[in-house]
Amino acid sequence: MFAMGFLGSIIWYSVLFIFMVAVATAGVFLGKTLRAKKDAKAAATADSDKNAETN
Repeated sequence: MFAMGFLGSIIWYSVLFIFMVAVATAGVFLGKTLRAKKDAKAAATADSDKNAETN
């Protein structure tokens, strides 16, 4: 009886750990993607400002 509860706990916490790692990984990739878009937008704005000054 104790072994079943113990194994059930190990399985539950393993699944929970895998879920939390998946959420953290998704957050990292989402953050990286959003930051890359923001940097690209800022670079495009800087380029257009620079071109406007030279004309």
